[in-house]
Amino acid sequence: MRVDRFLSNLPRFNRKQVRLLLVEKRVRVDGTIVSDPHAEVLEFSRVEVDDEVLQLGKPARYFMLHKPPGCVSATRDPQHPTVLDLIHEPDKNDLHIAGRLDFNTTGLMLITNDGSWSRRLTQPQTKLPKVYYVETEQDITADYAITFAKGLYFAFEDLITQPAELVVLGAKSARLSIVEGRYHQVKRMFGHFDNKVLRLHRERMGPLLLDDALKPGEYRPLSVEEIRLI
Repeated sequence: MRVDRFLSNLPRFNRKQVRLLLVEKRVRVDGTIVSDPHAEVLEFSRVEVDDEVLQLGKPARYFMLHKPPGCVSATRDPQHPTVLDLIHEPDKNDLHIAGRLDFNTTGLMLITNDGSWSRRLTQPQTKLPKVYYVETEQDITADYAITFAKGLYFAFEDLITQPAELVVLGAKSARLSIVEGRYHQVKRMFGHFDNKVLRLHRERMGPLLLDDALKPGEYRPLSVEEIRLI
């Protein structure tokens, strides 16, 4: 948000007052004096007028977690352990999940307090692939890949899924890449062939791969380079 708009949205300042504050160089964003009304104020920016803090600003935080089975992709649940129960960080209630996984689905989860970053990661418009390793009850035949590439009709949402790429690894195992995150999407896609998914593991989201060193239930902060990839 532009700094002039940020200040004008506060009940204490009108537009004329905001212009004067900027001209008189009384506004600081992240410690730097700002006079340009187009200067950007981010969700995590510290904003001050004179010596008064108007927005405290918090550091953006980003974590990669290896989700184990039997864990809910939620911040709170009265019956089951949640993903956030595995995170041992201060102010962890400020964090949210970027791309949920089903109860018994395992693999890569990304957890952050940066809403703009997580939206870029999960919105279908960005077309970032989500890659899953899949094991099924019955054999996976060649027509699965053809059908998935064309898209499947989901009656509940009244839509056709985006083209997905399937690579068959064995008689009952495959790697599936999708760019959406519909409700139980992978299981429903294989359900089109009456084939039950027995194991589902997310390996990658966009350019971010699950760290092989992370055991189920473990997590680590993302590096600066990893954060910038999204």
